[in-house]
Amino acid sequence: MNCLVWIFYGTPIITPNSVLVVTINSVGLALELIYLSIFVYYDSHNKGRKKVFLGLLGEVVLFGVIIAVALAGFHTQHSRNITVGIVADVFNIIMYASPLAVMAKVYKTKSVEFMPLWLSVANFANGSIWTAYALIHGIDWFIVVRYGRLLPLSLLISL
Repeated sequence: MNCLVWIFYGTPIITPNSVLVVTINSVGLALELIYLSIFVYYDSHNKGRKKVFLGLLGEVVLFGVIIAVALAGFHTQHSRNITVGIVADVFNIIMYASPLAVMAKVYKTKSVEFMPLWLSVANFANGSIWTAYALIHGIDWFIVVRYGRLLPLSLLISL
């Protein structure tokens, strides 16, 4: 869902000159769909298939609602950009907040055994590069919020 909303955000009708945002999130969406396909294929007991299909159906319906509201409810490119940018950032915060549940375990056990170092380093590098892109590309605040907020957290976790 996160990649879908960011792909929509990067389209010319919402944000002009955001080919990189569309390209990167399209690759992310393709990788996620490949992962889900492999999961469904190897789900021998069919326990997860129904959940995956219902989840995907819910995401498609919600994405359709987001598109309809953005295109029908907001008539200027600036207002669509603000609206879709906020929605994209909300989904992004949800996506990045879910792994933070591990932080409670790390704090409680006082051990970083459950915190993968290379994932933290990769998040820090990702946040640094996208923040630089957003600032160089004319200060796209939604991308700065998307990735720039990860910098302090990633740096803290890396230490």
